[in-house]
Amino acid sequence: MEQLIRRGCSDQILKSVWLAAARRTISTEWWRHVEPAAKDPILGVTEAFLADSHPDKVNVGVGAYRDDDGKPVVLECVREAERRITGNMNMEYLPMGGSVSMIHETLKLAYGEDSDLIKDKRIAAVQALSGTGACRLFADFQKRFSPDPQICIPVPTWSNHHNIWRDARVPQKTFHYYHPDSRGLDFSAMMDDIKNAPNGSFFLLHACAHNPTGVDPTEEQWKEISQQFKVKGHFPFFDMAYQGFASGDPERDAKSIRIFLEDGHLIGCAQSYAKNMGLYGQRIGCLSVVCEDEKQAVAVKSQLQQLARPMYSNPPVHGALIVSTILGDQNLKQLWLEEVKGMANRIIGMRTALRDNLENLGSPLSWEHITKQIGMFCYSGMTPEQVDLLTKQYHIYMTRNGRISMAGVTTGNVGYLANAIHQVTK
Repeated sequence: MEQLIRRGCSDQILKSVWLAAARRTISTEWWRHVEPAAKDPILGVTEAFLADSHPDKVNVGVGAYRDDDGKPVVLECVREAERRITGNMNMEYLPMGGSVSMIHETLKLAYGEDSDLIKDKRIAAVQALSGTGACRLFADFQKRFSPDPQICIPVPTWSNHHNIWRDARVPQKTFHYYHPDSRGLDFSAMMDDIKNAPNGSFFLLHACAHNPTGVDPTEEQWKEISQQFKVKGHFPFFDMAYQGFASGDPERDAKSIRIFLEDGHLIGCAQSYAKNMGLYGQRIGCLSVVCEDEKQAVAVKSQLQQLARPMYSNPPVHGALIVSTILGDQNLKQLWLEEVKGMANRIIGMRTALRDNLENLGSPLSWEHITKQIGMFCYSGMTPEQVDLLTKQYHIYMTRNGRISMAGVTTGNVGYLANAIHQVTK
């Protein structure tokens, strides 16, 4: 600057140089404190898999359905729905609450075709950005209107559950769920935690196909859980990401929710069409809250919409049209039911094949839990060190907690996968 002054530069030039230097100084200071975020444990698995050039590599980490050739699947009912709506839709905003027809059909899936709750308009419901968005909307609703109670989250759970309620600034507490030794439900410890939680606590429950363990309570156990919730005045919030995808029967997969409704609970429910319709990228879901009466439902829905307004204002339209077209047409709905059952049956078949292969290899370990668990994921019981060996020696990718995505297991790789598991668990 002093050199410019000695050279007799004009005030305008000096001012321009000074401003440029000031901008450089300011712009380099804003984000110096920002450190790289930790990689998502699930998405990181996919990145590592894609970077591996080994011809026999296997990805059993991603939570997305694949066919028996390991390829992504678009359901025929979805293709037909898209054909019907193409050229017959505008691009106008949906209401803040989302597609009325999609929500109506979605509530019937969760609460029953002839549900009195739907007839009496006692359910506040809004379209959400898949199951994740539904959980986040509810977490914010909980924080705003019931800020004192904590949310009780099972151990383990889908890792993003903790992020959702943490970022909504809701206090968290965990409760026992999975028993590592039996690789099944730790029911007695779970019931103790329910009994010992402060009255009126919020509990996050997986309606079916628990992620990541694939371990669900039996019908009788759900009834006991529901009764203990009544005693303690707890609020059940169900995350139902796999309805139909678990057993192949949407009615059976909603049994936990129906038990709580029969016992008179007011519940919350997050639904998603990512898995059971393969609409992963469309981000289509629904958040519903059962209320005491229609007046309360109107009030709750209005507040849910107000929470959504500063987040994303209005939900997307294309996926909502796909869902409402499929569920609103009896022939398309029947085709969907057949296709979702086919997906569930393929996964069940791969569970049997993996267990059979391990047992035929002479493994001294029990692999009974593979076929006892249900849904997309198998909690294998392998240690992080064993998983690391699978990746290093056999190019098999999964999360380090030993969770296997059964959707990534095919008739072509199940033998290779079983042999690798056998070798690292000897």
